[in-house]
Parts: sequence; structure tokens; C-alpha cells
Amino acid sequence: MTGTKDMNKDTQKVALITGAGRGIGQAAALRLARDGYSVGLLARSREQLEETAAAVREAGSRAAIAVCDVRSADAVREAVHAIVSELGPVSVLVNNAGRGGGGITAKMEDDLWREVVDTNLNSIFYVTKAVLNENTGDALESIISIASTGGKQGVIYAAAYSASKHGVIGFTKSLALELAPRGITVNAVCPGFVETELGGQARRNYARLWGVDEENARKRIEQRVPMGRYIQPDEVAEMVAYLASPGAKGITGQALNICGGLGNY
Repeated sequence: MTGTKDMNKDTQKVALITGAGRGIGQAAALRLARDGYSVGLLARSREQLEETAAAVREAGSRAAIAVCDVRSADAVREAVHAIVSELGPVSVLVNNAGRGGGGITAKMEDDLWREVVDTNLNSIFYVTKAVLNENTGDALESIISIASTGGKQGVIYAAAYSASKHGVIGFTKSLALELAPRGITVNAVCPGFVETELGGQARRNYARLWGVDEENARKRIEQRVPMGRYIQPDEVAEMVAYLASPGAKGITGQALNICGGLGNY
């Protein structure tokens, strides 16, 4: 694959990425575009999707967008069908859409719990199911879901988030066993604290809960990380690209940390 602009759906593999308008999703889209993939982009913001698509095309690859709320199974099916119709069958699925959410559990609104679980966990089932049903032949090679180190251990004041990400890892491990005979790898990537809009929101929430300003909250968080810093979206995208590469064909059913040493499990 060369990633040139004149490639068509018969010669260029397709990556489908949810939550592709910003942060890790956008970084993964650009990284896979540089590897020569056409990229299907899903998110709720058309403006952000258009920005990512423009960058993908500038990198020399084809891009298609579908505005979609991944919490809706019907909307997901329509969006995946539209992407496949335009670009071709999906080779790499990156389940990235997600949100934070939590607080003091006894005071958490029921609607917030449902929204976090719907966005972080149920959506992965909807999108993965849609891709498996929409694809024909043996095009699908890998499914990569963005989980979290919070999916391996409890995170204080983040019960909804941590529970949903534990579910992502469980889904990944089970699906990996199911799809292994077909040669499809299924893995999760587990970032720690990442410098994204979501990471900034989490930092502000901790500042409020701890009764400190945001800069003090940042220092407290970075002190927990052995490398002493936030992970960058591009670093997570490199892990995604590796898991999508031929060199990772023997890796499946794994949840791989990229967290600066925050988790060593």
C-alpha cells in the first residue's frame, strides 16, 4: 500500500474508527492513513469529522464520514453500511468512542450511569456487530478497542467509567476466542492519563472533588505516573497501528497498557 490519492477500494484496505473527530480517534485515523488505509470516520460532530477527513486526504488516503450517535444500534448499522458502501469492506475496526463520568457513587444520577455504559461499552457491541454483519468475505483482519488502565483496576470517583472499561476488556477477550479460527485478531489498548479533551475534563473533575485548582490536580495526577507525564494521543495511535500491522498477527485477546508505567499489570 502506498497511500496515494488515486487508490481505489479494490487496492486500499479500509479502517473504520469511531470517535474519530478528535483526540485518540483523530490521531489513529491519521496514523492509519499514513500506513495506506482508506479511513471511515464516525462521530457525532460533522465539523470535527470534516476536519479529520481533510487531514486524512492531505496524508494521501481516501476518507468517508458518517455522523452517528454510537449509543443507537440503528444509527450504527446505517453508518457502517454507508462507510462500507463508499470505501469497501472493513479490514481494521478501531472502537474508540467514549466518555468519562463518575463522581461520588451515592450521588450519581442514574442517567449518567446509563450514558457512560452506553457510550463506552454498548456502542462497542453495536459497532462490532454491524461490521461483522456488513462485511463480506475475509476482509476483516483486526478489531482494536480503546479501553483504559481503569478497565483493569478500580478508579476512585469513576465507578461508571471503570465498570464500562472492565466490560470492554471482557468483551475483547471473549470475542478474540470466537474469531481466532477466522484469523481475526481482537485486542484492547489501555491508555492511562492521556492529554485529550476527555483527559482535561477528568482533571477538572478531580480538581473539584479534591478542592484544588486544575494545575494542582495535574501535578497530583502526574505524580502517580512513574514517567511523570500524560501520554499523548499520537502514542496511543502508534499502539493501534502496531496491532493492525502484519507484525501483530500472533497477538489476540490482550489488553495492552500505554500509560507511562501507571499500571504494570
